[in-house]
Amino acid sequence: MIGIDIAVIAIYLVGMIAIAIYTRNKAKTVKDYLLAGSKGLNGWMSAFAYGTTYFSAVIFIGYAGKFGFSFGVAAVWIGIGNAIVGALLAWMVLARRTKNMTVRLDAKTMPDFFSKRYGDEKMKLVSAVVIFIFLIPYAASVYNGLGNLFSIVFDVPGWVVMLVLAAVTAFYLFLGGYIATSLTDFIQGIIMFVGVIIMLFFFLAAPQVNWGEGLKTLADNEMGLFMGGTSTGNFLYGRNMSLVFLILLTSFGVWALPQTIHKYYTVRDKKAIKQGTIVSSVFALVIGFGAYFIGGLATLFYKTAPGGNTDNVIPTMIKDVLPNGLLGLIAVLVLAASMSTLASVSLASSSVVTIDIYKGSIKKEASDKNVTLLMRILALVFVVIATGIAYLNSIFNITAIAYMMGLSWGTLAGCFIGPYVLGVIWKKTTRAAAWTSIIGSLVLTFVLIIVIGYDKAGWGTATFGAAIKQGVGASPMIGVICMAYSMLSTFSVSLFTKKLPEERVKEAFEKPIENEIL
Repeated sequence: MIGIDIAVIAIYLVGMIAIAIYTRNKAKTVKDYLLAGSKGLNGWMSAFAYGTTYFSAVIFIGYAGKFGFSFGVAAVWIGIGNAIVGALLAWMVLARRTKNMTVRLDAKTMPDFFSKRYGDEKMKLVSAVVIFIFLIPYAASVYNGLGNLFSIVFDVPGWVVMLVLAAVTAFYLFLGGYIATSLTDFIQGIIMFVGVIIMLFFFLAAPQVNWGEGLKTLADNEMGLFMGGTSTGNFLYGRNMSLVFLILLTSFGVWALPQTIHKYYTVRDKKAIKQGTIVSSVFALVIGFGAYFIGGLATLFYKTAPGGNTDNVIPTMIKDVLPNGLLGLIAVLVLAASMSTLASVSLASSSVVTIDIYKGSIKKEASDKNVTLLMRILALVFVVIATGIAYLNSIFNITAIAYMMGLSWGTLAGCFIGPYVLGVIWKKTTRAAAWTSIIGSLVLTFVLIIVIGYDKAGWGTATFGAAIKQGVGASPMIGVICMAYSMLSTFSVSLFTKKLPEERVKEAFEKPIENEIL
């Protein structure tokens, strides 16, 4: 690493620490620490918080590299779907409804929302445990993505980068909570936006691409915007369907992830929601399209994945194409994407354990001060756990980055998308239907991992370990199946099961609130 690269990274890290110190006195209560106080955030900050949580190092290093190498430029359809469905449509459908209902119910977390919406404390406990468990592999995948970049581009051991990322993120998260996170997200979002545009310029200017000439080569090799060709073997496992599953998982999955839904809780008002809808959609389009487009150029640079691992594709491309002096900026881009996502995931996890398990079931009389302190401590604990798992994964190469994320997203969205989305839209959604989705999706996930794993690895010949590996590799397909099950089962079971008391439904949908977002 040359001096200017080191300086850029150092300035960024010092800036994040400065934000933590600046916000240390602004998060004294649970509401301050988790929801940025009673006033809420404006549209720009809410949108950047949403976008930087949505797109992490997993997108740049894991997804863009792996699926760009597999699908070519057609991988950009994932980014386009993310912008239209995962940002624009999600904000239009969910933001106002979520904000109003969580204010009416005084719900601070997703499990808290389920408990008060459906009148079931056990649902709070079960959903909190599910969230905590399945956010860990997602956080670990963020660490792995960042470690890959620094180890390849700068020859810095991945574990060193993991420790630095963990330390800085934990520092500003512990001191400032969501206030610090939202400020850093805004800065990190700007860095990501500018960094992706700069990367696009240099990759388009590279001799292999030559301002678009290389795109014709990709198209001729069925790696263009439309892949073409026919899939061999099982249609469901072919390239075209794999791309469809990825678009659906990454675009609809964020409709029910606790760390993204949390951004709707904190948006300020109607004006902020309009701003957030537009800004988050533009941000998602630029980041998503840019990352997958760069990944889609990979086969112009390499015939096979560097080191035989598609997680190495983007880091190696960055090292080979970008000049010294810009490497530091791109490293900061991936750092920014990683830290923002890690902070949101850690905050979501610590809050469900503290509010939904500790205060909700263990010590209901706990003071606000003690709950806030415990939330800070558990945020650190979550960071430590995720760091440890990421380190072990880097040693044993348990599974690919992209599939760790896919398993996390698919399981969480499969459990919660029906009870959450229909819960804020449809008055007739029932408690039994919500339970059917949560428990049924958990069971379905594990059954599908085994069944699809053996189907891909070979019935009667594959070992259990090989089948599980193949099953986890099909996590995008499994996630989409579980999301479809969740929506269909929640709707259909609600038609035939006991309705919620009328007063509970009225409280959730009709209770007058101050400054309601109409």
